[in-house]
Amino acid sequence: MRKETIRNQPDRHSEIDRQSISAMKKRWIYGVIIFLSITSIGLAIDWWSGLPEGEQATYVGRQTCFECHQKEAALWKKSDHDLAMNPATPEFVLGDFNDTELEHFGITSTMTHQGDKYFVTTQGPDGKRDRFEVKYVIGVHPLQQYLADLGRGKIQVLPVTWDTEQKRWYYASPDEPFGPDDPLHWTGSAQNWNHMCAECHTTDWSKNYDVASDTHNFSFSEMRVSCEACHGPGSIHVKLANSKSLFWDRHYGYGLAKLKGKDATAQLESCAPCHSHRRHVAPGHTPLDRFHDHYALSLLEDHLYHPDGQINEEVYVFGSFTQSKMYRKGVRCTDCHDPHSLKLKFPGNKLCTQCHLEAKYDVPSHHHHKVGSTGAACVECHMPSKTYMVVDPRRDHSLRIPRPDLTVKLGTPNACNQCHTKADETPEWAAKAVDKWYGTKRRDDPHYGEILAAGRAGKPEAERALIKLTREKEVGPIVRATAVSLLATRYHTPESRKVVERSLKSKEELVRLAALRGFEGWTPSSREEANDIGKLLAKGLTDSSRGVRSEVARILSSLPILPDTKQNQRSLKDALEEYKAGLLADGDQTGSHMSLGILYANQGDLKKAEQEFRTAIKLAPAVAGPRSNLAQLLEQQGRTEEARELRSKEAELLARDAKLLPENALLQYRLGLLYYLLGREDEAVTTLKKACELEPQSADFRLMLTLLYEKQQNWTQALESVDTLLQLQPSNPTFRHIKLNLQQKANPKGK
Repeated sequence: MRKETIRNQPDRHSEIDRQSISAMKKRWIYGVIIFLSITSIGLAIDWWSGLPEGEQATYVGRQTCFECHQKEAALWKKSDHDLAMNPATPEFVLGDFNDTELEHFGITSTMTHQGDKYFVTTQGPDGKRDRFEVKYVIGVHPLQQYLADLGRGKIQVLPVTWDTEQKRWYYASPDEPFGPDDPLHWTGSAQNWNHMCAECHTTDWSKNYDVASDTHNFSFSEMRVSCEACHGPGSIHVKLANSKSLFWDRHYGYGLAKLKGKDATAQLESCAPCHSHRRHVAPGHTPLDRFHDHYALSLLEDHLYHPDGQINEEVYVFGSFTQSKMYRKGVRCTDCHDPHSLKLKFPGNKLCTQCHLEAKYDVPSHHHHKVGSTGAACVECHMPSKTYMVVDPRRDHSLRIPRPDLTVKLGTPNACNQCHTKADETPEWAAKAVDKWYGTKRRDDPHYGEILAAGRAGKPEAERALIKLTREKEVGPIVRATAVSLLATRYHTPESRKVVERSLKSKEELVRLAALRGFEGWTPSSREEANDIGKLLAKGLTDSSRGVRSEVARILSSLPILPDTKQNQRSLKDALEEYKAGLLADGDQTGSHMSLGILYANQGDLKKAEQEFRTAIKLAPAVAGPRSNLAQLLEQQGRTEEARELRSKEAELLARDAKLLPENALLQYRLGLLYYLLGREDEAVTTLKKACELEPQSADFRLMLTLLYEKQQNWTQALESVDTLLQLQPSNPTFRHIKLNLQQKANPKGK
């Protein structure tokens, strides 16, 4: 009994142990909770206590980057970006300067050196032979160019170029002689490094041109395309990397441009400023900025691209790439190119078969050529090249299907006939082969090239197709924008006007910019119409794109009304300041001062307008354009003799340009108009007729010729010309009125 009692008594020690363990668990849990709370608070404080808002990133130089990013640095060294520009020292100069000579249209250039200094003796800006020291070199493969300082910071590209493949000197413009008074002479504006080259061959470029002293006080942080040219100024990134924080900054991320995100836009817009044909909108672009806040991309203009969008002039990739299906599917530059070495990521067709099925595409049943041959290479068919600067082939990045049938229709080049050049291997022959291999169902008929070609010619039947093309999603934004531009400038119908006005609301900045062309030089027929258009355009004054805002402000400044509200008037003032800032940043350019002169003239400030036009002439005396603007301004003030002198000189310059570019219809038209203003009517008729022959679908050209015939009382020619005008635009009431008026004048007695 006693034993049982003892057995049933609680074990006091066990109870104490359990209580002790429970207390320990609680203390441990509380400790963990306290630790996690303190840690969480600390982490929250660490995350929250980032850099202050408004921190300005500055450039730190590539050596700072190399300290951590040694692998990337090794890839970048000796790349085209590293060798984009360097000092003229034995380390970088590739050309033969051992007293070598090169003659070009009677001008001899001599290349020499004295120790580690290099010189080119050639024709100078005054037409006399002089010696110029080579200060910098540009490029490494397949050519190298040389730069000289002509004083006051004006750097020019010397006329001789070194072919690094053939080891020879040559002229980049081998077929044409340019005198010192020509802008294409090596001392002229077209060969000025400060404006034409520097921004894309240096890092952190600032032009800093002073108009008053005609001095370039330029600066750059590095002489080459260095790390921060693509990633943006690195000071914030370095500060964050050196901090003890566990996080990147909540305001600035890791302090650089986000080039690897799911959206390819940031990376493409980091590359685009230097790999596109564009004009400046505003200075100071960094990879952290949006492209359209600083640049306006050129559309598929007839002097830049063939009608089907293939490259013609040197357009630097991006405009071509935006036409491609790859662009629309989110492919970016670094899918094919190593971002640091710039080399292709894979050799040959492996580059393409990383995405495209090898068994389907890298086989004779697809390319119909011997395996391993040139014709079997993807890029030869889908990225044909064109050679610029004599020795530099550039591939077309629109990545298109070869269309020899378009060569037959439009005269455009095609990949097949770049290799197949025998007499019987015609575009028709190539087109039949393509149809035999693939059938005709694969074609996009009509190809947008056919539509744009008809639109460029102003053919009436193209209008409906262009309108449809503006809504087509299976083409790039540059194609839609070009279609809008053609409707805006060539088709003055209610249907086209609706499309243009609708395009002002497009989500694509390029399309909105193109639509604004429809209001260029527009003259309202009534105050009510002016008010309506003013209200429509005023919405663009607060557009998200600086490029659109600036263009809207420029156009509104030429209208005879102000925006309807005080808010819009303030927005107009702000946008005009942005527009002027962009022009002043390129104060060394004649075009900037012409645009400023036009702006001031529109605002009624004739004194400032005259000053800007005269500055434009002073900067580039051999460039046609500013004298016409100044002559018109002076004529309005009754200064007719001065105006006539200016127009006479302008006619000389335009005649020179028209001779150099005889197939340029606009040049012929401008020259003909100038002859008319000078009273040289027979020359005006001849030149305007040539403009009409070159561009028979231009109603503007034909109208001017018709009115000139009327002035000469050449009724037969005038009536024939107005009939042609009405064939172009049968429903145009103005043209019908002109014909009626001509008929009455030609037969005043009703005979």
